[in-house]
Amino acid sequence: MDIENKDQNQEQEQTEENGYEDVCFVCHRPESKTGKMIHLTKEICICPECMQRTMDMMSKGNVDYSKMDLSRMPNISMINLADLQNMIPKRQKVKKKAPKEQQETPKKLDIHSIPAPHKIKESLDEYVIGQEKAKKVISVAVYNHYKRVAAGAEADGIEIEKSNMLMIGPTGSGKTYLVKTLARILDVPLAIADATSLTEAGYIGDDIESVLSKLLAAADNDVEKAERGIVFIDEIDKIAKKKNTNQRDVSGESVQQGMLKLLEGAEMEVPVGANSKNAMVPLETINTRNILFICGGAFPDLTDIIKERLNKQSSIGFRADLKDKYDKEENLLRRVMVEDIRKFGMIPEFIGRLPIIFTLDALTEDMMVAVLKEPKNAILKQYQKLLQLDEVKLEFTEDALRAIARKAMEKDTGARALRAIIEDFMLDIMYEIPKDDNIGQVLITEDYIEHRGGPLITMRGVPALTMQG
Repeated sequence: MDIENKDQNQEQEQTEENGYEDVCFVCHRPESKTGKMIHLTKEICICPECMQRTMDMMSKGNVDYSKMDLSRMPNISMINLADLQNMIPKRQKVKKKAPKEQQETPKKLDIHSIPAPHKIKESLDEYVIGQEKAKKVISVAVYNHYKRVAAGAEADGIEIEKSNMLMIGPTGSGKTYLVKTLARILDVPLAIADATSLTEAGYIGDDIESVLSKLLAAADNDVEKAERGIVFIDEIDKIAKKKNTNQRDVSGESVQQGMLKLLEGAEMEVPVGANSKNAMVPLETINTRNILFICGGAFPDLTDIIKERLNKQSSIGFRADLKDKYDKEENLLRRVMVEDIRKFGMIPEFIGRLPIIFTLDALTEDMMVAVLKEPKNAILKQYQKLLQLDEVKLEFTEDALRAIARKAMEKDTGARALRAIIEDFMLDIMYEIPKDDNIGQVLITEDYIEHRGGPLITMRGVPALTMQG
């Protein structure tokens, strides 16, 4: 039995090794570039060049190691390979690249397989409420981007530029959800990164290349697949130029400068399975030319900059507008221009690499009600499914939905507030329902949401009762 188990383990290890190659512990190059590796242990290997360089350094040092008394040097000890083995990541390997004869005919993206803009928008409509302009813009931009990837470099010399996007919208308006839904529709790898953690190289925080590390991980370390993926960088407004110039700005303008090559298209050395380059992780080269970058942010105070510009344009003469004319305008972000974003603190070179700029509207009460009940995976549908498993029907009155929407509007955090409110009033119901198998239906009313009464409970074959909250 032991022999059989051993053979099975060996077979399993062999299948795991398939498709991956060893990486040099010192220079991080894969075996396809260095030649046959020298294995120090099962996990640690070194390429012949690095081994030779190490031996040359030892021979040139003219040091007789046999005469050294290490007992008098308490801080120096011999290297234990077992300790090194514990320090390295579990997979010190990268995916093998296809042989040259296979590389000549790579998997090409079929133009006819790319869904048309109206098809993409129809799919987005099933999950995202409102935001008609934003959905139309993103559908066309994505369609054009993947047509560009499929077309490649044409012989006529016409090269289509990238369709990187900048998405501006208040918190909770659905920026991240829109991109997640888009990646699911297109079935491409998606990496979501937070710009707040990015810093200039050499400082504590994530390097700019960590954005691509997440994409590579989402593509299961398959470089070809990752090079056709989507990267969404959230909170992009947090890397705006700082107003205070007395101290070094390591997470503002310098990060914007570092991202220029990334957005435009360049070959980047990316750490595999880590946020920053270090001695313990292999590096892989990724070309960002065909990666679609979508940046999003709430851009607080941008409305003040827009108001200031609009007031300046119409503040002279008898027909001058009143200063508070734009104060009550709900979706003032729609009037945004490139100069407003530059004034906010984004450098011109950075904005220039995001040619498609569009905004998302703040959610209204009607949109909140629609978010609750209309999407395919709406919050109410999720709770109805949960209670359906207990053979209980859950219903909401229209007034109850309006009350939930009003409470969410007061919190001023967009659609995020809906979940918190529903979790609060559904707690007692989810706790009490499983106690009684005779409960057949629960009706949520406005009185229950406003804490003026309880939900209406219908027992199987009995008239409705009010549950005391």
